[in-house]
Amino acid sequence: MTSFHIDHTITDGIERIVYRPEKPRYKTPLLMQHGMWHGAWYWQPWQQLLAIWGWESHAFSLPGHGKSPEQRSIRWCTLDYYLEFLATEVQRLPQPPVILGHSMGGALTQRYLKKKGDLPAAVLVASWPSKSILPDFLEWMPRDPLGLVLALLTLTAAPGVRSAERAADLLITENALLTPAELHSRLGPESLWVLLQHQPPFWSPPLRTRTPLLWVAGTHDRATSEAHHRASATSYSADYVVLEGAGHNLMLDKKSPEAARAVHDWLVEQGIE
Repeated sequence: MTSFHIDHTITDGIERIVYRPEKPRYKTPLLMQHGMWHGAWYWQPWQQLLAIWGWESHAFSLPGHGKSPEQRSIRWCTLDYYLEFLATEVQRLPQPPVILGHSMGGALTQRYLKKKGDLPAAVLVASWPSKSILPDFLEWMPRDPLGLVLALLTLTAAPGVRSAERAADLLITENALLTPAELHSRLGPESLWVLLQHQPPFWSPPLRTRTPLLWVAGTHDRATSEAHHRASATSYSADYVVLEGAGHNLMLDKKSPEAARAVHDWLVEQGIE
């Protein structure tokens, strides 16, 4: 018998997956913001564990991601466009949540803190760096020059994960919870503009935030290097957890339970109720 309930809905064009523990221990909800190509679906391993530990969590899919239908062509989506959907999800909740933002979702979390205000806490999960995605983008290019050419020709980021092999190389490690083929089958298209916007002059990190921050990374992340994660955590004075051998999609990694436990323990240490 499970100790939680799952609500899976698509309302007003947005897919939402909510895990509610039968005996909640914490009042503050967790709001999960996915990254490029993904949707609400890949938070499931963490949502299940966090529900068992007493947290209510809400994962949602941006338009054109997961099972949320497009509301404008993905090709023309921007980070500020996505940010408004994140802000709407925050406002829908009965009280301010803790945001968990993965990859591009981490960039959106940073944008939220800068443009919308503080939160009880925020967890940046293998997030885009604090200052610019460009150094990591330059590191990707030699590994997949054809993908760069195709991205420029199509004005989308979809070529970056155009095959199971390319997706696995970028996002997961050996013995992940999904095979490369399973992962690839669930990925969708993505805007190229979002990558261009997370760097000066379009982006500069928040000068200050009162929001407690945790940065979680893996040593084998091939989308954003661990060195860049560490430097970003330092620039924000964020607490930092690194998982040895883990890749970019930490919630789908073999170290997924360990990473989720680190998030839970940190939230408890922060006194989140």
